[in-house]
Amino acid sequence: MAVSPHAFPPRKRRPSAGSFLSPNFSDHRLLQSLLLISNEISSLQPIRYLLRRNSASIIRKTKLLSVLFEELIRNQVTVFSPSALLCFEELYIVLQRIKTLIEDCSNGSKVWLLMQTESIANLFHELTVDLSTLLDIFPARDMNLNEDVEELVVLIRKQCLQKKPIVDPHDDNLRREVLKMLDRVQREIVPDHSKLVEIFDNLQLRDSSSCRDEIESLEDEVQNQTDEKSKSDVVALIGLVRYGKCVLYGASTPRTSLRRRKSAADVNYPADFRCPISLDLMRDPVVVSTGQTYDRPSINLWIESGHNTCPKTGQTLSHTNLIPNRALKNLIAMWCREQKIPFEVTEQSEKVNGVIHNKTAMEATKMTVSFLVNKLTASQSVETANRVVHELRVLAKADSDSRACIAEAGALTLLVKFLGPENPNLQVNAVTTILNLSILEANKTRIMETDGVLNGVIEVLRSGATWEAKGNAAATIFSLTGVHANRKKLGRKTRIVKGLVDLAKGGPANSKRDALVAILSLAGERETVAKLVEGGVVEMTSELMDTQPEEAVTILEVVVKRGGLMAVAAAFHLIKKLAVVLREGSDRARESAAATLVNVCRKGGSETVGELARVPGIERVIWEMVGMGTGRGRRKAASLLRILRRWAAGLDGIADVTAGYSTSSMYTTRIVLPG
Repeated sequence: MAVSPHAFPPRKRRPSAGSFLSPNFSDHRLLQSLLLISNEISSLQPIRYLLRRNSASIIRKTKLLSVLFEELIRNQVTVFSPSALLCFEELYIVLQRIKTLIEDCSNGSKVWLLMQTESIANLFHELTVDLSTLLDIFPARDMNLNEDVEELVVLIRKQCLQKKPIVDPHDDNLRREVLKMLDRVQREIVPDHSKLVEIFDNLQLRDSSSCRDEIESLEDEVQNQTDEKSKSDVVALIGLVRYGKCVLYGASTPRTSLRRRKSAADVNYPADFRCPISLDLMRDPVVVSTGQTYDRPSINLWIESGHNTCPKTGQTLSHTNLIPNRALKNLIAMWCREQKIPFEVTEQSEKVNGVIHNKTAMEATKMTVSFLVNKLTASQSVETANRVVHELRVLAKADSDSRACIAEAGALTLLVKFLGPENPNLQVNAVTTILNLSILEANKTRIMETDGVLNGVIEVLRSGATWEAKGNAAATIFSLTGVHANRKKLGRKTRIVKGLVDLAKGGPANSKRDALVAILSLAGERETVAKLVEGGVVEMTSELMDTQPEEAVTILEVVVKRGGLMAVAAAFHLIKKLAVVLREGSDRARESAAATLVNVCRKGGSETVGELARVPGIERVIWEMVGMGTGRGRRKAASLLRILRRWAAGLDGIADVTAGYSTSSMYTTRIVLPG
């Protein structure tokens, strides 16, 4: 899938000095560009909270330079000397760097900027020195400038002769205070409230909203760092800001934000980007020994369940090594950026999680969780509880250590009482917090074993106040099935099966998808299939075949393969719908439809095969699939052709389809069967 790089959102990584190139402009165009960029810099505001003197000084010098460029354009000089052109080109590069530096400092993380004040001050000084050097060699006398402008050039040159970087004592003292606070947190000492207020006020982090923005900026900054030490330092700052936000400004409710991105369920993503097992967007695609690609968690679950075959081809796996499919992962990541879908749901969490194990970050997280859990325990109002639970929901999404801390602090027991339908927003926040906690492997067991939690989730699934709550309950069930023992326990519960089937039938697209993925996971257990059939899963797939054929036929394939004669008999009326998918569906849907029809025809006898044979044009559709389908699809289509040939010839033994293929009165075209 070709993706234009111009469609990507802008990156936040700072460009290096070497990334700026000399412009290939004509003399006049070069002067106009210099005037334009100098005016742009002049219109920028100095950084208000840090490095104010540095930014204000260089903006002022650039504003004076714009007068020089205006004068040169007014003089209409047509040809410049080589030395003058060289100065102009280098000035253009320096001005680009100045503009980028000021914008980067103004728009990025304030706390991280504070930690970098000395190095950023050095950058401002280097740029000032570069301006001084260029003005020293600038041939002002050859430019026919008036006396005022010549004097202005001399003035700018003198102003650029600062001997060392300017580090504001206030900035330096503030940085030292933050470092002291981080050290105290590392030693498990709760930060002094008055000091915290002072630091946050100086950084203009004066409410919950500005703190949220700061946390988002720091999370972006993690990805900008190239060494583990810097990443670790940024994560420690995230912990401190998150703690300060909760303690100083209290837990907060969700907000409508321009930064909100679509979820993967909000768009139709390419079939090749879906995992054949979960039907979800692959986050960590890996290749098995048969050459097929799956999402790592899904195929791991398949193998850990005792299977030694490839789910897609049915071939025995020669080994269970999983090879990362980096090329496909990069394509998926690029596509997600184009669609503004957060691909970092796992990827960024892993990166952050890899460095969050520094002591400071861990202790800050523990302090934040302790504060929130204590506040939730003492909460007397629904509004306060909703704010705290929402804060826990956000924190549980952040990283594995946060998920572990929240569960270990006993939050699961507290969340149970908020799963009732009386307060829809609180119910959504509570069940979503449990969903986020369930991502951690150890928490899956905690959720199953903590009194009331699983039953509460099941009740939300069956009678939640909103579709969002029901969908997140279904997603929680799917997450819990990641442990093999849990999957068997969950599959035995009629309430879960009925709730998932009902949600898949009647829910909106997002919630429906959550239910279908959970059903597919449960169907991996043979003993669960009977429960699914009793719960109406076959009828559900029949209803969904028109609107969501790929998901429906994939579930039906698994159910038919594992459900015995009951499932086959129940699926008999689906023959015509499966034939439609075979004709009109995606490659993956056609593949599953063919596999399902083979199993149904083998076990359903002549009456079933006759039903398929009576579908108008079915022979041509199957022949086309033999010639143009996927590898597995061609093999399944060939099996269908053998079954239809034997039925047409009046032969017994429909299941015996391994005999060689030959021409018959029913088919006049000869083909070579795929291997």
